[in-house]
Amino acid sequence: MLPILDKPLIQYAVEDAYDAGIREMIFVSVRHKRAIEVHLDTAFQLVIALENADKNPLLQLFPDSKPSDMACFYVGKPRPMGLGYAVLFAEPPIEHEPFAVSLASDLMVAESSIIRQLIDAYTNIQYSVIAAQNVPPLQTNLCGKVDVLGLTDTMVPQVGLVKKPDPSVAPSTLAVAGRYVLSGRVLKHIRKQRRSAGGEIQLTDGIAAMLSEKSVYALRYQGRRYDCGTQAGFLKATVDLALARSDVGATFCQHLKTSVVL
Repeated sequence: MLPILDKPLIQYAVEDAYDAGIREMIFVSVRHKRAIEVHLDTAFQLVIALENADKNPLLQLFPDSKPSDMACFYVGKPRPMGLGYAVLFAEPPIEHEPFAVSLASDLMVAESSIIRQLIDAYTNIQYSVIAAQNVPPLQTNLCGKVDVLGLTDTMVPQVGLVKKPDPSVAPSTLAVAGRYVLSGRVLKHIRKQRRSAGGEIQLTDGIAAMLSEKSVYALRYQGRRYDCGTQAGFLKATVDLALARSDVGATFCQHLKTSVVL
């Protein structure tokens, strides 16, 4: 729910999925946290207050939170125990169908929805597809890495997946970003996974196990990722998106030019 300018991160993830054509969204969070559900609900009292105060610019923010043709389901998990653990809580509605996974802490900016790019790839090849990007070699311990057959194509088949490897043993510099379109069969592999050293059940382990029976592809998506789970990524996203805005960009740019102290 951390905001980048005037929208929380979850809203950017929702819009990315909605623009991809997804109309059923499952939100998995710790049980006592209802901020996402409250955000996507209509705040009738606030809307009326803004209408009465003739604050139409602010009022325009509310219809975009949850389009009328979007169905939302909220699932509470007892504790945070890894992405694979969270995905299992969404299993009943998914059943055996392909599904998309989006991490709101990864803010993705692109002309074409990242999820849409993955869906198009999945439709063409009928294999699970994960978003991937090249990162500096010394940053391989910050995210999962894809062990691939080649690094020359836009989309490459995986032969392995490693969670936050040390730079000295990283299989490649192609890193997993926070968007996936997966076959429903990955769920059975996640269920079989043992907990990691931190007591978590990882989605990457389930995907790696699935490779024994069916290929998974990594797609070099067209767009830019900000890891807003880190302070540096959050600040970079705020600055870049502010500079790109027509209403505040010029003023903010001038402020940066005159106020930065080195």
